Amino acid sequence: MATSKIVYLGDLRTQATHLQSDESIITDAPVDNNGKGEAFSPTDLAATSLGSCAMTIMGIMAKREGIDFTGSEIAITKIMSAEPPRKIAKVIVDFTMKTPEALTEEVQAKYVRAAHTCPVSLSLHPDVEQVFNFEWVIA
Repeated sequence: MATSKIVYLGDLRTQATHLQSDESIITDAPVDNNGKGEAFSPTDLAATSLGSCAMTIMGIMAKREGIDFTGSEIAITKIMSAEPPRKIAKVIVDFTMKTPEALTEEVQAKYVRAAHTCPVSLSLHPDVEQVFNFEWVIA
């Protein structure tokens, strides 16, 4: 069964629908590539997926271990290549991990390793530099 359906809406815009949930998102070409930049671009989604996947994998582990990461946040910075061909050159993923109590360095390192081995991280081309920065705070 298909995962999603994408309809081209014209003017460099698409609507992607997740078939199981019927949830939709709009993509728009970025301003620097002839678009309006009024929605996520496809490369924005790729970069954002990296952070979302890493947080999901850490969340699965945390749930199993009774650790609450609720309220944790990620800031994504996507950097496109300066030289052709146009592609993502680097994704910086800045995590602010909120926990109810301090985690040992050993436990933090386990979650950092998990983030680096999420399916999206492992699926990106090796030329895409992935920079993961972690700040651990007690919420």
